[in-house]
Amino acid sequence: MLRIGVLSDTHMTGYQPEFAEKLRRHFAGVDMILHAGDLTSILVLDALEAPEVLAVRGNMDGPEAAANLPTKRVITAGAFKIGLIHGWGSPRGLAERVAREFRKVDAVVFGHSHRPTNLKKDGILLFNPGSVAKGFRGSGTAGMLEVDQEITGHIFTL
Repeated sequence: MLRIGVLSDTHMTGYQPEFAEKLRRHFAGVDMILHAGDLTSILVLDALEAPEVLAVRGNMDGPEAAANLPTKRVITAGAFKIGLIHGWGSPRGLAERVAREFRKVDAVVFGHSHRPTNLKKDGILLFNPGSVAKGFRGSGTAGMLEVDQEITGHIFTL
């Protein structure tokens, strides 16, 4: 079984040791970490420890993150394909909007709304871990995907 740590909307201006330690505890032993954008600073990636760390840019990312990260990507996890994107626009209809950006994926990981989402629609897992940031409309959450015979998601409070 593969375990994939998932976070989004960290909205941090740089590396924060306490954040790195908290993630180390929650993501210990994961095979991969996915960040669904709005890192704000690309230095946030320095806090993520896994054999593979993949991220996309969000609408609030600084110039360095925007220049170095794609807007979307497809990741292979075992026999499954996962679309990774930040999202845009109103929270209403966001999951369906981002799902339309991908063809033939088994899951779509997204952010933007700061609202945790973990649901299956038309056989596709739509997963938003919420916002790591706890400020304005932040949920203070992250998530974990488990990939075995299927992909399942779990959201937890940091």
